[in-house]
Amino acid sequence: MSSLDILAIAAHRDDVEQTCGGTLLRMAERGRRTGVLDLTQGELGTRGSAESRAAEAADAARILKAGWRHALDIPDGRVENTYENRLKVARIIREQKPRVVILPYWKGRHPDHYTCATLGYEACFLAGLKRLKTHEGDTAAPHRPFKIVYATLYYDIRPTFVVDITAQFEAKLASILAYKEQFSDQAAGSGDFPAHAEIRDRVSSMAAYYGMLAGVKFAEPFIQKEVGLVDDLLAIPVRSI
Repeated sequence: MSSLDILAIAAHRDDVEQTCGGTLLRMAERGRRTGVLDLTQGELGTRGSAESRAAEAADAARILKAGWRHALDIPDGRVENTYENRLKVARIIREQKPRVVILPYWKGRHPDHYTCATLGYEACFLAGLKRLKTHEGDTAAPHRPFKIVYATLYYDIRPTFVVDITAQFEAKLASILAYKEQFSDQAAGSGDFPAHAEIRDRVSSMAAYYGMLAGVKFAEPFIQKEVGLVDDLLAIPVRSI
């Protein structure tokens, strides 16, 4: 099996679709091999079940043309940055060998989300240690991704860069709506989840805002911790005036 070019890691099924689904699809359409690692099964979700969420996640992955998707067994609502959990993620990093890893932003409302950011980063580091065994009989070669970037949703940030998802917007929306039990109108969780009719407006408003910053219709925002490197000043995109 070939290595992944890009692996998005998130706490829950449906997180990736909302934060960077359009980017994953754009990369897949460019011939990159993309994958998604969900840390939990979603067993504590207000709506649906772990089983139904798994089926919906598979549908969403097909829409986004992801080449690989897997969910770990870390307890939903208890994503903790333990050594055991770091080893679980490091094992996947070694197996899939992504060049780029997308993590959730390190600030957020849900503890599982911001814990995933730290857990994912530290797992990427551990995966590169030559003498580390992630499990009994581990023979996988050490591997660290070249680039780690952070995606976010509904958090006020000034992104390092954005990805134009204008052509992928409708498919991104479809991947979110693939979670029918999560985003259908029902009494359970009505105070926490938007009405079905509002979802398009919410998703398009956020994508339009970040698109406006770069002069495109729709975009997804990302942050990187390191300084960017420019090789050619004439090749820098986005007009200044």
